[in-house]
Amino acid sequence: MANRGTTAGRVRTEQARSLAARLPELLVAARRVAANVMLGLHGRRTSGPGETFWQFRPYLPGEPARRIDWRRSARDHHLYIREREWEASQTVWLWADLSASMDFRSHLSSTTKLDRAVILMLALADLLARGGERVGIPGMLEPKLGRDAAERLAAALARPGEGLGWPRLDRVGRFSEMVMIGDLLDDPAQIRETLRSVAGRGAKMHLLQVFDPAEESFPYQGRLEFRDPESGGTWLAERAGSLREAYAGRLQAHRDVIRAQARQAGFTFGIHHTDRPAAEGLLLLHSRLSGNPSFASMPARERPAA
Repeated sequence: MANRGTTAGRVRTEQARSLAARLPELLVAARRVAANVMLGLHGRRTSGPGETFWQFRPYLPGEPARRIDWRRSARDHHLYIREREWEASQTVWLWADLSASMDFRSHLSSTTKLDRAVILMLALADLLARGGERVGIPGMLEPKLGRDAAERLAAALARPGEGLGWPRLDRVGRFSEMVMIGDLLDDPAQIRETLRSVAGRGAKMHLLQVFDPAEESFPYQGRLEFRDPESGGTWLAERAGSLREAYAGRLQAHRDVIRAQARQAGFTFGIHHTDRPAAEGLLLLHSRLSGNPSFASMPARERPAA
């Protein structure tokens, strides 16, 4: 008889194979979501110190003469400034939690948390790449320019054993940004250590907690057996409905800790539910990456919590 560790390992292998088989479909869905929200969005590229040319613009009186591009100005006898692109926020690291706890779907949703997280990750990669950003996966895929970012990320996720556990941060550098998408049900100490590590590297992080609506409302009654998807352990509740209030309190306390840790580090924290359109989660993430603190058009429970 196989022990629990062997069984859990087999389950993880099967889940990885299942995800790899679904990735082409998830990539198509991600592109559709990105296309639906692309209109009306503006890129994050701004002018500032850097080496990459961004645009020419007319010279304004009072600006230093050394900023004038004389070759371009000679073409039509007008003075032009050669602006360079600010490269401080051109590198964006994306990470989605692919652990067993994410492979959950209740009767209240049509998709698992894992599939929604992957779709949001690939859709965001597609949007960022179209805006000229370098996109990568920490510990798995180096950031690179190119319109094929979503395809590259999907190929990386398809490799066996990738995406399990917390990401390696050794390549996350100063001025870069990182997006972490998952249920964030991990030990708060682990989350705090990750936030501190990212902050210490001079990077910025955006956390998005993806939840099934049943995990939010706990609509369970009667005698039920609950199973831990990570360890395979089970727990029998004689009256599941009586646990709802205590469960809601513990969930809120857990979120409050993460929210406080994120705020202390200068990061953002938001919540997305799988019964809502994926476009809402994508817009939330894009608004945070764009430095837009308001998200008035989003339903109240979908707005950023920080």
